[in-house]
Amino acid sequence: MPEPLPQEEPVELRVSVILVAHNQAPALRRAIEALEKSQERERMEILLVDCGSEDESPRLDTEYPGVTILRLPHHFGATKAMNIASRTAKGQFLFVLSPDVEVVPDTVKQLADRLDIENDAAAVCPLLVDPAGQSASRVGKLPNRDDLRAACRGDDPPPSAIDTTAESIAIEYAGRDALLVRRLFVKAMNYFDDRYGHYWADADLAVQIHRAQKRIKLYPSIRATWHREPDPFLGDSGFAADCVNGAAAYLSKYEGFAAGLAFRIGAIFSALLGFRLGELGGLLSGSKVDGS
Repeated sequence: MPEPLPQEEPVELRVSVILVAHNQAPALRRAIEALEKSQERERMEILLVDCGSEDESPRLDTEYPGVTILRLPHHFGATKAMNIASRTAKGQFLFVLSPDVEVVPDTVKQLADRLDIENDAAAVCPLLVDPAGQSASRVGKLPNRDDLRAACRGDDPPPSAIDTTAESIAIEYAGRDALLVRRLFVKAMNYFDDRYGHYWADADLAVQIHRAQKRIKLYPSIRATWHREPDPFLGDSGFAADCVNGAAAYLSKYEGFAAGLAFRIGAIFSALLGFRLGELGGLLSGSKVDGS
């Protein structure tokens, strides 16, 4: 009687990459093709949350069979999309990645190696550079009211001064362009706070990390390329209102109800004086992009 063939041990997934996208097929192809060349690709899963795209994005798994697409009928905001992916993920680490970011073959592995040994860190990130190799990372301190107000106006944050010769840099806020975070940490905080729609859940995560007396570390020697693309939601009144309402929720949570209310009232008067009636309606209702 022939001996049974030995069964292969299942490969333990180390990193779950989370891409959240809406009508960004060309950028997604670039990002996915770079991820497919990653070291230890067999220990990585790529989860693409498609937020109601009308381009080729929902069908990219026919081109890249190693990608799992989670299709949403509408754009319910990045927070809900990240929560869906985080609950689906099987990796030890979650790598939240913008479709506009292109990794190099060792980016993901190096970040995971660092987080494996950095017991005081809950998250790590690479240095983002532009296609010319110049620093383009948008990291810094946790946003204050002026920062939130400027972001809601659509202003770009000032460039970050980063010592590119340092081995690592502790930062307060890394955004969600390229952030590797422990999945158990996200699970322990009951995932991303659903009081946010599209904006500011990443700032809330940063606060939770610091309150847990953990760190976010940036490694200048680990790099990825950020391809600056226009904001697909610039000028969209619903997303503009969502940005303000999310900022008000953030201030209410960490500075008190009055701070959040004052921020929202200021934005309401600004929208009224600027005759931005679509945005005004969203501000008055306090709604998020998911309609709640």
